[in-house]
Amino acid sequence: MEINDFKMDMFSIKGKNAIITGGNTGLGQAFSLALAEAGANIFMPSIMPDDSEFNQTLEERGAKAVYMYADITKDGAPQEIIEKCIEELGSVDILVNCAGICPVDDVLSYGRDKWDPTISINLTAAFDMSHEAAKVMIPQKSGKIINICSLFSFLGGQWAPAYAASKHGLAGLTKAYCDELAQYNIQVNGIAPGYFKTAVAQASIEDTERNKWIVDHTPEGRWGDVADLMGATVFLASEAAHFVNGHVLTVDGGFLVR
Repeated sequence: MEINDFKMDMFSIKGKNAIITGGNTGLGQAFSLALAEAGANIFMPSIMPDDSEFNQTLEERGAKAVYMYADITKDGAPQEIIEKCIEELGSVDILVNCAGICPVDDVLSYGRDKWDPTISINLTAAFDMSHEAAKVMIPQKSGKIINICSLFSFLGGQWAPAYAASKHGLAGLTKAYCDELAQYNIQVNGIAPGYFKTAVAQASIEDTERNKWIVDHTPEGRWGDVADLMGATVFLASEAAHFVNGHVLTVDGGFLVR
């Protein structure tokens, strides 16, 4: 691309079709809404119930919104998701691996009952979804895969070793798949959110000491609002990020610099 070829409409993903795992709940809703605002249609495989009100919100943005009940950890489910998305929307252009869990406990109580499902959902399912998406993206010579990593892709995970291990692994998968898929014009990147105001974080928000530590450790001096993640998602899903590949973008208010 020459310098004069750059246009602002490169940030548009109008007409693209995006799969967001867990896209109808939590941070997944922010990713779904961001991509819908930028012009994409949204396919949401999830174990959470269908949310018709959220679907309507997406459709008000001009998107076609499709929900599919699916457990992405089950054998064959990722392939079924890809096939259903193509059936409903016509293609798979963007995959956001968002679904995840984070059970916590002290080290001596943290056993395989917490380890196994965390690795299965956060890492193995993301691999399976990416593997199936690649089968479609390679022949079409285009695609975007965005893995929702974490600050714990870089840090230790006190009380959450499986979460930290899975997010370190997801960052590694991002780089490995970039190395494999870049030759086919497929970009594979990650987003590592910092501390955001979500239902999952409510206990930390209400814990005065914990809340103060997080705010004091963040140069911007606040928790992230979910909307703070949306621009990064659109950028990585768009043509504007065509030469960004194998990167994990932190959206953390500067948390990692301290």
